[in-house]
Amino acid sequence: MNPPFIYLDNNATTPVDPRVLEAMLPYFTAIPGNAASRNHPYGWKAKEAVDVARQQIADLLSIEGKELVFTSGATEAINLAIKGIYESYSRKGKHIITLQTEHKAVLDTCKRLEKIGAEVTYLPVQEDGLLDVELLKARIRPDTILVSVLWANNETGVIQPMKDIGHICQEKGVFLMSDATQAVGKIPVSPKEVGVHLMAFSAHKMYGPKGMGALYVSQRQPKIKIAAQIDGGGHENGMRSGTLNVPSIVGFGKAAMIAKTEMQRDAERLQDLRDQFEAKMLNGLEEVKINGEPNIRLPHVSNLSFRFIKGETLMARFSEKLGVSSGAACTSATLEPSHVLQAMGLNDYWTYGALRFSLGRFTKVEEVERASKIVIEGVQHLRKLSPIWELFKDGVAVDDL
Repeated sequence: MNPPFIYLDNNATTPVDPRVLEAMLPYFTAIPGNAASRNHPYGWKAKEAVDVARQQIADLLSIEGKELVFTSGATEAINLAIKGIYESYSRKGKHIITLQTEHKAVLDTCKRLEKIGAEVTYLPVQEDGLLDVELLKARIRPDTILVSVLWANNETGVIQPMKDIGHICQEKGVFLMSDATQAVGKIPVSPKEVGVHLMAFSAHKMYGPKGMGALYVSQRQPKIKIAAQIDGGGHENGMRSGTLNVPSIVGFGKAAMIAKTEMQRDAERLQDLRDQFEAKMLNGLEEVKINGEPNIRLPHVSNLSFRFIKGETLMARFSEKLGVSSGAACTSATLEPSHVLQAMGLNDYWTYGALRFSLGRFTKVEEVERASKIVIEGVQHLRKLSPIWELFKDGVAVDDL
């Protein structure tokens, strides 16, 4: 009998926690009300359930429930934030700043706005993946209306210095938006504390259901106005119309409540497992490197480059045994090298050989042990077939070829 499949792609999506599913189930059948139906008990109960979930999420983030706008996911929340700010404040200025290492949801949204008159500055990052905050400070202009910085990178797990960034934006009078999709539920995230004014995140990255996300929009000091991108009923204080997905919102709230109580314990356990996995990779193979600042990253993420092999080929070798990724799930269908690693200055031999391993709440010790053996065996096998590896072992300067 074949051993069970090992899932180490939790940055792409997490399995729904059974406790989350249990909380959701009644709202599919027993309590099927629309939260906007105010004339009967089913509607009242649906509205009450949404209010409870909204507060559970707000408690996780130390914000007010009224500052949350429910969306279909983080991508929609990002679009709402960036496009909504541009539409509302473009009379003040049309300049936006973001990073070259952002998720495609941010980069593609900025590209769209450039077509209608926005000017976007895409800042580089340092070799460790961190932003030089002094560079950001120097690039903010009088017509800058928004800075958008990924809280924790989806490929490397590198955590940006959000408090320093927030301080600069406050000094300059510029709104700060963050895609915190990978950070919320994994590490402490408090947008008010660090000066973030808008923040997008998603339920399915924190053991909740897919198709459900939220946008935090500051309503006090400052009170931010964003133009709605979906009209039709005035739901969510007029910022996002559409019938609320009550079961998924309930699941989102339950996932947030669990994260608040178990986050630290999960993080400590997963960091220990990840460090064990990386030690096995570094000790068992030559020419392996950890991508990104190793001490300032999410506890469950490991982005490793195996020099002189292709990550896609390595994944194909063990795809029926082990699930990992060569980058963001939204771009995994392409064979292009990671734009994140390229922005960090890695050459092709390192970039093409990169894989992302992301552990999760349900990852077991024995799975990490078995995964390390599978990866080491795969790398060793491919290198035996590689003429580039043979040249490298013979002392040829292959980087110059």
